[in-house]
Amino acid sequence: MKKPIGILITNLGTPDAPTTSALRRYLNEFLGDPRVVEIPRPLWWLILHGIVLRIRPKRSAALYQKIWTAEGSPLLLNSQNLVKALQQLLPAEDFKVVLGMRYGQPSIKEALSVLRQSGCERIIILPLFPQYSAATTASTFDAIADALKTWRVIPELKMITHYFANAFYISALVESIKQHWQLHGEQDLLLFSFHGLPQRCIDLGDPYQQQCLTTAQLVAEHLQLPQAKWSVVFQSRFGYAQWLKPYCADTLQTLPGKGIKSVSVICPGFAVDCLETLEEINQLNRELFLKAGGEKFFYIPALNDSVVQVDLLAEIIKSGV
Repeated sequence: MKKPIGILITNLGTPDAPTTSALRRYLNEFLGDPRVVEIPRPLWWLILHGIVLRIRPKRSAALYQKIWTAEGSPLLLNSQNLVKALQQLLPAEDFKVVLGMRYGQPSIKEALSVLRQSGCERIIILPLFPQYSAATTASTFDAIADALKTWRVIPELKMITHYFANAFYISALVESIKQHWQLHGEQDLLLFSFHGLPQRCIDLGDPYQQQCLTTAQLVAEHLQLPQAKWSVVFQSRFGYAQWLKPYCADTLQTLPGKGIKSVSVICPGFAVDCLETLEEINQLNRELFLKAGGEKFFYIPALNDSVVQVDLLAEIIKSGV
């Protein structure tokens, strides 16, 4: 009997509910990961449990409540819908597609167990992180390695560590932007906003920043945009250390003073919409821009489970077979 190739699609994760207790559990797992916070453990453990987990869960829960749906977490729902669409496209006799979250549920360990039960002897791991960083992609590999420690027979593994310059990915972003422009028109500026990362991580050799810049450059070239019509920023800072600049919120507040009164914002590093896009960009940053004198603010949604996203992931998977 033919055994399917296992496809493990991973994402960062989400709390189980928009409550303080659920956020405390989630943040404890997330911020407790040494790949995420690279501070010596004894010191960070004291900070995390003595300060952060006493304050941040309530604040984060309030933010999640703004975007939570009747069906649950947008990130989980969008990821599940994407995996379902991908499984429908790929022949079931050839591929078994499952979803695993680095933090929270469904866990990577559980997802790998499903693939083992399906008889998969080969597994392709595709994290939904187009640009590589140790805090996301490498951390995902850590979780996979930990889960496989208990397996007697280790399957053949192939991990897709990035796809920031993949032709199908770039084309999908370009198509998404063009469709948005057809509905709303081109604005004064197209802003590419990527999740931030501490500058120290780049100094230590993380290729994330350069990969973000390459993605934006390739998209802009395909759109034939002059340099004055697009820019790259970074969002979602945490703590007091210097993070990648320019900061998204600061940039949006200065643009109206420079005569840029309308912007479109796209977040290419987020495969599906989540808290960072739905609340931070489309609510908080929208408000900051308009209060600073901006007139039009458009958020271009993530690719989510669109046909172009499903097709591009399928092409990446097939190239890894």
